[in-house]
Amino acid sequence: MDAALARLQEGAAAFVRLPITQRIALVESMRRGYAGIAKPSVHLACLAKRIPLGTPAEGEEWLSGPVITLTLLRQWHDALRAIARTGSTRVGGLRETIDSRVSVRVYPGGALDWAVFPSLRAEVHLRRGAAADQRASFYRDGHAGRPACVLVLGAGNVNAIPPLDVATKLFNEGKVCILKMHPVNAYLGPLLEQAFEHAIRQRFLAIVYGGAEEGAYLAAHPAVDEIHITGSDRTYEALVFGPPGPEQELRKAQRRPVLSKPVTAELGSISPVIVVPGDYRPRQLQWQADHIAGGVTNNASFNCNANKLLVTARGFGQGPELLRGIEAALARTPVRQAYYPGSEERWRELTARHRTVTASPGAADGALPWTLLPDLDPAADDEVAFRREPFCAILSHTSLPADDPVAFLEQAVRFLNERVWGTLSATVVVSPRSLRDPRVAVALEQALVDLRYGTVSLNLWAAWGFGIGTPWGGHPSTSAADIQSGAGFVHNTAMLEGVEKTVLRHPLTTFPKPVTSASHRTLHHVGPPLVALQASGSILRLPAAAGPALVG
Repeated sequence: MDAALARLQEGAAAFVRLPITQRIALVESMRRGYAGIAKPSVHLACLAKRIPLGTPAEGEEWLSGPVITLTLLRQWHDALRAIARTGSTRVGGLRETIDSRVSVRVYPGGALDWAVFPSLRAEVHLRRGAAADQRASFYRDGHAGRPACVLVLGAGNVNAIPPLDVATKLFNEGKVCILKMHPVNAYLGPLLEQAFEHAIRQRFLAIVYGGAEEGAYLAAHPAVDEIHITGSDRTYEALVFGPPGPEQELRKAQRRPVLSKPVTAELGSISPVIVVPGDYRPRQLQWQADHIAGGVTNNASFNCNANKLLVTARGFGQGPELLRGIEAALARTPVRQAYYPGSEERWRELTARHRTVTASPGAADGALPWTLLPDLDPAADDEVAFRREPFCAILSHTSLPADDPVAFLEQAVRFLNERVWGTLSATVVVSPRSLRDPRVAVALEQALVDLRYGTVSLNLWAAWGFGIGTPWGGHPSTSAADIQSGAGFVHNTAMLEGVEKTVLRHPLTTFPKPVTSASHRTLHHVGPPLVALQASGSILRLPAAAGPALVG
């Protein structure tokens, strides 16, 4: 580790002054290299997670590893080329939010984005006083800033996270990186060394291995200037305020960290799905039930953005039908190996005190059943499900007393902002019939602004914000002493600054259904052609992916 940091210190001075043409060549080399390891990385992930090859679950690994990584590397390549031509990145149209702040359209960013997902739109809400032309400052100010080395503490659950955290620091901020692989997916490290060999050889990147002890050593090392962590809030607090216990609590209360270096983080969340009461057709409810369930089952529910809390209105007559649809979708989905450490203990602790609906009672050894905790009391101050992220195969449900859509949205925003832990991502489901009422349309726009989450998505699992190049991270309303879902944004290939949140907009239903729906049957056939599409950047490769997607 010392030798790796010594090499990076030498490379940092060169990297901060690297011409834009060489940065374009660097991201292109990383893109080609990652395309070369796509298939072996998927196979190793399936082996580690005990996923049978040739099943839809294999397709999840294609999407959450190579497809997302290559999509964003392509977008960074396009962004750097735009900077070389014009001095800045390219963004879409501007508008004002309902509270008179700037909103910037960022997705689709081009023809390929639109062709892959034509029904999705994304905008970025900026903080008050920020402007859309304040972006890509590292390049706008002539590669400003001193050389810096960032320790990236990689996540173990999703294989796109470590390379994309590194790419954010390299291309958005001009900082070299030492990436410590997580023990859970350390198998990916040698493949990343192969894929990013060009960056490593130039001393812009080093990849090392180990657990908590090695991470603590690197964090305290004088050659490390900054830290980025993707993990849990407990890991963040131990790093910043010292080991758990009374002394840590005192330091947090006094705002007296033991670590003085800048720390950015993307941490966990109890990510909610808010279903606005309205008049839904049966097929619309079925579509949403399948899609909500897919946000639970994806990656065995070991996602910080997994659907974890369903919020409905007590007077919503179609609420029981929606719950039955989610339960049925979970029951049809094969259980998954509980590969992430501590998940069985968390599942037992959270289910022991609740009446549960177990959608897959025949779970084999080492697997956890898809589990619903229904009808939690929203007024219960001691409800653990509102304060502790399950990070396992559990979806909780609560209902609020309002049945009018406007009153419900107001109550839901207040409940989630004040009572539910986490600031990462939230999904809002609303009927188009309801939006014909101007009151509801205004209340929805107000809710999208007021929800304190880094990504808020309309009618689509908010995790899509992780994979399309929009800013991804916790809402910037937290502090180091109450970090919740973290600080700072990653991805952000448009290099916007002054970001408050990303808002995704999607119809209530679409055909074909999204690849993250629980019942998707051909996901493993969609992944490889999507990798080829994003690796090449050629829209001519789209038909190979469209065929299996249409029959999914």
